This record gives sequence, structure tokens and C-alpha cells, in this order.
Amino acid sequence: MADSLIIIPTYNEKENIERIIRKIFSLEKTFHILVIDDNSPDGTADIVRSLFPEFPGCLHIETRKGKLGLGTAYIHGFKWALKHDYEYIFEMDADFSHNPDDLPRLYEACATDGYDLAIGSRYIHGVNVVNWPMGRVLMSYYASAYVRFITRMKVRDTTAGFKCYRREVLEAINLDKIKFTGYAFQIEMKFITWKLGFKIKEISIIFTDRTRGISKMSKGIFKEAILGVITLRMKSILGVYKKIHGRNKA
Repeated sequence: MADSLIIIPTYNEKENIERIIRKIFSLEKTFHILVIDDNSPDGTADIVRSLFPEFPGCLHIETRKGKLGLGTAYIHGFKWALKHDYEYIFEMDADFSHNPDDLPRLYEACATDGYDLAIGSRYIHGVNVVNWPMGRVLMSYYASAYVRFITRMKVRDTTAGFKCYRREVLEAINLDKIKFTGYAFQIEMKFITWKLGFKIKEISIIFTDRTRGISKMSKGIFKEAILGVITLRMKSILGVYKKIHGRNKA
């Protein structure tokens, strides 16, 4: 039984899904993979299932009835991971914007160095983004600056989606209360982790925009993040994030 599970949400990722699965399983460290597919009409789920005989017990899939959002996909995956006793739970995109070769570095930050959340960060040393138009780079960079200003959270890449959690973090958060999707979900999970006093480490990565498939980014996702940050700050002021019965809960 591997101690690490990588959760990969998918919607129409037939161009990427087999390649990313094979790349992860080629790494020296053993990772298991859970694909959360939102009923992709392009047959993404069928491609995953076709690989089951090749990777028995290591590759899993959960299919949902429709396009329900990134945040709910990860929440579904987190609950599945905790139920199946994984110690280290990862978030990762299917499109190779997150380099699988960086997975062991995130793992080591938690398993060896003692951090509770390791974040693959684009903004520790300047801006490490490849193939994005300048407008999107600036939007992302200043969005993170805005989040830091509002929340006071000491994280450079607040919207990053490449992460490793120790299971204790996810056990300490009331996952049913996480309602945001997209960037706002990523911000909320980091913010709660930080407010509950867990140790966070940012690991410098190079983010490369997808070369195959279609981006799921939208103006609505970005708007949710801008407004959601204010909600997080107000909840913090009101003391929503606090210990319950001697354990961190939020």
C-alpha cells in the first residue's frame, strides 16, 4: 500500500490523461492515482479504465454525473483518500502544467521535513510561468498579491493548485463547509490550513501552460476568487476558524 495519493480532476482530458498517468507511474517513488472525472463526453474515463489491468490497485477513478466544479472534485477526492488511509494527498492538474518530476519534492517537504502542506509555487523567485500571455501572468501574480494583502496569509502563490497535504490537515477541516470552486477553493484551503496553525512550505516550480486540450479557466472563476477572499477575511475576524473539542476544526 502506497502512502501517497495524487488526485487528478478531469473534464475532457483525453489528450493528456494517459500520458500523465504513465509519467507518474514511471517515477522512482510509488504514487497511487485517483482520477475524478465529471462525465467527460470525450471518453477520458474510458481511457483511464483501459489502463486498470496495467496498473492494478494503483489507479482508481470516481465518475460524477456532470461538470460540478474543481473544488467539489477535490473534496470528493479528499474524502476518498482519508477513507482509504493515505497519509499524503496531492492535488495536480492533468495537463502537464504541473511537472510530475516535482512530486517527490513536495512529498519530501511533508514526509521528511515535517511540513503539513507543501505548495508548488510559481512566485517564490520572480515569475516561473511558461507559455502564458503577459496579461494572464500579471492577473495571476497580482491576484496573489491582493489575496496576501486582504488575508495577511504568508503564502506567495495563493492560487496554486499543485499541493501535498498531510492527512492530519484534511482531517482537521470540515470539508463539507468548503463551498468555493476554482481559484477561490485553492485560496480557501490554504487560508484555513494557515489559520489552524499548520506548517506550510512553498517549493519553487516552473509552471508550463497546457499544450494539448482546452483550458477550463473563466472570468467567473476569477471573480469568485476576488469576492471570496473578502468572505474569508470576514469569517476570520468573526472567529469562524477555531479549535473544537481540542482538535483543529474549521
